[in-house]
Amino acid sequence: MKIFKGRGKRIKEKDASLVFQFVFFGLVGVWLVTFIPFHLYFLLSTTWQLDVFQAHFISTYGLVTLLISITITAGCAYLYYRYRYDKIKQVIHRQKLAKMILENGWYETKQITQEGFFKDILSNKTKEKISHFPKIYYRFEKGLLHTQVEITLGKYQEPLLNLETKLESGLYCELVSKELHDSYVEYILLYDTINSRISINEVIVQNGSLRLMDSMYWEYDKLPHMLIAGGTGGGKTYFILTLIEALLKTNAKLYVLDPKNADLSDLATVMPDVYYKKEDMMTCIDQFYEDMMKRNEEMKQMPNYKTGENYAYLGLPAHFLIFDEYTSFMEMIGKESVKVMSKLKQIVMLGRQSGFFLILACQRPDAKYLGDGIRDQFNFRLGLGRMSELGYGMLFGSDVQKQFFLKPIKGRGYVDKGDSVISEFYTPLVPKEHDFLKEIAKLAQ
Repeated sequence: MKIFKGRGKRIKEKDASLVFQFVFFGLVGVWLVTFIPFHLYFLLSTTWQLDVFQAHFISTYGLVTLLISITITAGCAYLYYRYRYDKIKQVIHRQKLAKMILENGWYETKQITQEGFFKDILSNKTKEKISHFPKIYYRFEKGLLHTQVEITLGKYQEPLLNLETKLESGLYCELVSKELHDSYVEYILLYDTINSRISINEVIVQNGSLRLMDSMYWEYDKLPHMLIAGGTGGGKTYFILTLIEALLKTNAKLYVLDPKNADLSDLATVMPDVYYKKEDMMTCIDQFYEDMMKRNEEMKQMPNYKTGENYAYLGLPAHFLIFDEYTSFMEMIGKESVKVMSKLKQIVMLGRQSGFFLILACQRPDAKYLGDGIRDQFNFRLGLGRMSELGYGMLFGSDVQKQFFLKPIKGRGYVDKGDSVISEFYTPLVPKEHDFLKEIAKLAQ
């Protein structure tokens, strides 16, 4: 059947000792291949007598060849570990999956009677034998782990439908997606996430999609608006500058707001529409909103307008409002924040069709300034650096079943790219010699 095409290796109960089997048979196989050729002539020509074998293999020649074969085997083992470590990790993963089923008791057994020494005499000894072991398949492909679990409406259905936490912590991977199909559920996890990190030169915008990691994109045409949260030193500013540089390589029009007059305000020297004064920022937000409403009307008057298509279909450029320290600005303007929130709510609700997108950044996404359903409209949500459980709850929702771990790596965090699956994230690497002002100045001309 099509759904089982390329499903991978099935996990069996004997896989609970798979690492030992893999190492033992692998080493013994390599040793035999390297040892037997030295003694092939002797084995083919001698008579099979114990004293002859002992004399030959305990001789100087036998011991030297034994040492050589052991050395070659050890060298092969080192090279395999050094250059094929992914294969070893896959064996470890399969063993862990088998142990997970066995140790949680997610299988069925039956009692069978053991045969006695005399087969015609019945024995009263019984032993347990596994009668049903869940069908679980494991596949490694392009840096992703695919684990398929068959769903049979049995008594172990609930735990098998909610394996994400166990898989993430047990396999040390990050869940990318969870897909429910007819008769099975597939968990897709990113293995060795940090190796999927890309450099700033590899950040590409194409067809309404912005590449941020090897296998992760922000598809702003389909899942618009980005919310970035993170404290000082988490890499938030460099990430925003990376987004600006990448988006300027397209025909997009950018507006940058920096109420603290910090790093982003320096862009005013090399590109237009960068504001840090309160009045200018308020005017910019109003203008962005008015331009969006105007485009919504103009699109419908275009001769090639088609219901259901967006701005890109009509060849129009995207507009991005990049708003740093959003909550700080809202606290600063006081009562006027109600008016700003009203405009932003309209933008996040109507901006997708006309190509007007928001990128909001703040230290903590306080519900006070992201209420009335505004936060839920940000499909791409990213938390960088050190954040509290409360902060993660504000960003991703308080009911999220996810274990968050802190790693002292700048630019690391967690992301929900619009599919309600939270996974580990690393911002694109920026070389020390990279000059954002210089590069953005070239692109803005």
